[in-house]
Amino acid sequence: MKNILIAVTGASPQVLTETIYALHTQGKPMPEVVYVITTENSKQTLKEGLFVQGYWDKLMTDYQLPPIAFNSDHIWVITDDNGNALVDAKGVDDQSIMADFITRKVALLTQDNEVAIHASIAGGRKTMAFYMGYAMSLYGREQDVLSHVFVDDGFEFVCDFYYPTPVDCFIQGKQGEAINAKEATVTLAEIPFVRMRRQVDECIINQMETHSFSKTVSALNSANNTQVRVSISTKEKTVEVAGVKIPLTSKHLAIYLFFLSKDNRKATLDRYFEEDKTQTTDYLGVLDKMKADVRLYKTMGLEDEGQWRQKDHAELATLTKDFVRQSLNGLHKSLKDKLVPDLFEKIKVHSDGVKSGATYQISTEVLFICDEVEL
Repeated sequence: MKNILIAVTGASPQVLTETIYALHTQGKPMPEVVYVITTENSKQTLKEGLFVQGYWDKLMTDYQLPPIAFNSDHIWVITDDNGNALVDAKGVDDQSIMADFITRKVALLTQDNEVAIHASIAGGRKTMAFYMGYAMSLYGREQDVLSHVFVDDGFEFVCDFYYPTPVDCFIQGKQGEAINAKEATVTLAEIPFVRMRRQVDECIINQMETHSFSKTVSALNSANNTQVRVSISTKEKTVEVAGVKIPLTSKHLAIYLFFLSKDNRKATLDRYFEEDKTQTTDYLGVLDKMKADVRLYKTMGLEDEGQWRQKDHAELATLTKDFVRQSLNGLHKSLKDKLVPDLFEKIKVHSDGVKSGATYQISTEVLFICDEVEL
């Protein structure tokens, strides 16, 4: 069986050499191939320490380790769906990109039953470690292992320490003192984890290999639920379903709440709809619950939310079919991007497709909670 080490790293490339050292000294299976998942910034740090300064080859030579396939091509920089590299993984959107990338890589590597994966969560940001652990829990098999590596406090975060050397090697410690790398202790701890692969329907597993992180979560959390529950927060402007919180614009959340406020959650967009200004007041009534772009009020014939709240509605415009359809398209795109198709179909605003005056409706079987109040 082929052994592969996959690790997440950040600004400390040392965790990789420490892990290889610990595997060797603890008599555990050595990897034949190593892959590292990191950001664009950290890749440069990784290459500098391991290849330019040569600590990778020094480790191989010092302990006469067997050949391990590892070079710059084995460093996987996290990218989004458009191939754009993640620079430092500090943004909110970066977390979703990071989650998708890590879970898909683990899914890919675990497709081969003749491969044993050793996944290290010792490096990188805490969220990177979480996503690696999550992916292993979801896709890991009996032969796969999850681990963390530890080093003595005196050697932790010391930039010149990469592994305990077989001979005396004095380097500068954190307080400027001389410390001997030979005296360091490195410990690799295997982490027990729940292997869910056999507990999940194989068709769901197959679908998840191409899904985003959020879609995977929604698929698993909704798999055995008889009723779908949707929680809406007008303060946060979010919709949460099956453990996935989806941010929306005021425009898109307002159109969702507009249909939820209707009798049987249904409205027909015929010519009478566009002539009826109560549709506009209904829409602005739900829009007023959240912080919204003033341009939405201008679209409705008002100067701003202040004019609406002062009940100065003489110039109020009608709610057009085009506006509703455009808003629904935006809403549906946001929901579809984060949820598996079956779940999206259950909570979307359905249309009967009639050209002269389509009827739009949200399923009455779905439980909706808005600001902790059942709708």
